[in-house]
This record gives sequence, C-alpha cells and structure tokens, in this order.
Amino acid sequence: MNAVLKRPAPAADTIVAQLEVQCALHTDCSDVHAVFAAEGDPGFVLLHTMGTPETYARRHVPRSVFLPHRLITEERMAEWPAETLFVVYCSGPHCNAAEQAALALAKLGRPVKIMLGGIMGWEFEGYAFDHGA
Repeated sequence: MNAVLKRPAPAADTIVAQLEVQCALHTDCSDVHAVFAAEGDPGFVLLHTMGTPETYARRHVPRSVFLPHRLITEERMAEWPAETLFVVYCSGPHCNAAEQAALALAKLGRPVKIMLGGIMGWEFEGYAFDHGA
C-alpha cells in the first residue's frame, strides 16, 4: 500500500469542520491586494510582524504597520478600538512571526487573520512593495 492510501480520507463532516476554522483564520495576498485596490476603508489593519525597522524600510506590503510580534502588548494595541480586525503577515512559509502575532493578538482578545504567503506570496503574485518607514 502506498503512502497516499495508507490512511483513508476523513469523513466529509470532519473535513468541513477543520477547513471552516482554517478558512476563517486565513486570508491570502490576492484578497488583501483586491481590498486595497478598491480604496476606502479596508475594514482591517495589516501588520508587518517581523524584522527590524531597517528590513521594513527595505520593503513591505503597502498600507502595513510595522509591529513585530514581540511588541504586541495590551498597551500597544490600545491604539486601536477593541473590535479592530488585524491581518498579520511575515516573510513567508519559513517564518512563524505571523502565527506568533496571531497568538499574541488572540490572547489579548483581538480579532485576527493570517495572510498566507507573507512577503514571499506578495512577491510571487507580482504586487508592488512600499519602501521607507
């Protein structure tokens, strides 16, 4: 028996339950880009959650706020209303800063989603970056 067939596929209700949670937690670069292209209030704050001010200045997703996950505190988050949705991203699949940020925000009771792909995904899609502080 090969590795694909070793375990049977889960029941449909198990898949639905798991993927509903994953799809609620995640968004992707194309969705964020489309919202920003539409102008107006996007309904969320995009957080760049890794690196240093220098790496952020080198390139970051437009309209993002530099806030490394280690600096997410109750005091810092008081700058935004409690119901503010945060979308977090990091450098890509090799980085877990977005997950660290999402965890910190959730522990503070803040709504959060993770932008899959991060900077690598943004670049792969061919979207422009901003530069500077």
